[in-house]
Amino acid sequence: MKEFVRKIAAFLMAWTVLLSTTSFTMDLHYCGETLVDVALFAETEGCGMEMQQAKSNSACEIVKKSCCTDEQINHQGQDELKTSFEKLSFDQQAFVTSYVLSYVNLFEGLETNVVPFDGYPPPILIKDVQLLHETFLI
Repeated sequence: MKEFVRKIAAFLMAWTVLLSTTSFTMDLHYCGETLVDVALFAETEGCGMEMQQAKSNSACEIVKKSCCTDEQINHQGQDELKTSFEKLSFDQQAFVTSYVLSYVNLFEGLETNVVPFDGYPPPILIKDVQLLHETFLI
């Protein structure tokens, strides 16, 4: 069970890093107030109601505004993942170093196996307690 939880946590952390560093662009095409098309990583297709551009050279022309609008949403991912240790304040650096040192010392073993009750003899049994109380391990 412990191995399964560790694999799930590793998978979620990998997805978090992937999603935080990925950049994407989403194009939206509106016809009036209605959303007609949504495209991810590509351009949207028109709805067919776009105005045709007139090829006239006259100085006096009336241009009708189109009812269609295009909107583009850009999401910039994180470029730099490594934060430098110098940007931390002195209190944060002291906390990190004390945490690392205490964590490393947890796994260091002793040179000899210390048994704290080695100098004490076991108690003398006068009566067999299991027979006295009639409790037996099955």
